Amino acid sequence: MTKADLVAEVSEKTGVEKMAAQAVIEAAMKSIKDSLAKGNNVYLRGFGSFIVKKRAEKTGRNISKNTTIIIPAHNVPAFKPAKVFVDKVKKNVKVD
Repeated sequence: MTKADLVAEVSEKTGVEKMAAQAVIEAAMKSIKDSLAKGNNVYLRGFGSFIVKKRAEKTGRNISKNTTIIIPAHNVPAFKPAKVFVDKVKKNVKVD
């Protein structure tokens, strides 16, 4: 499902115009990104949590130059689905 598909489905289910649905979805995504950029987590009960994970400093390899480099500690965004969400996917999606 793409963002356009999501906008169309939200528009259809709520009865609002596609432009209004797109504006709401864009605003929600921007709010989530802004919150994570400030270091705050976003909790959506029954759906999941958008969290900031800390990655520790580690050593890596530059294969082309055959040298060791140090990758500094950094933060990355992550998503942790709610138990209800995980259970629904487990029940409804068949294993290939």
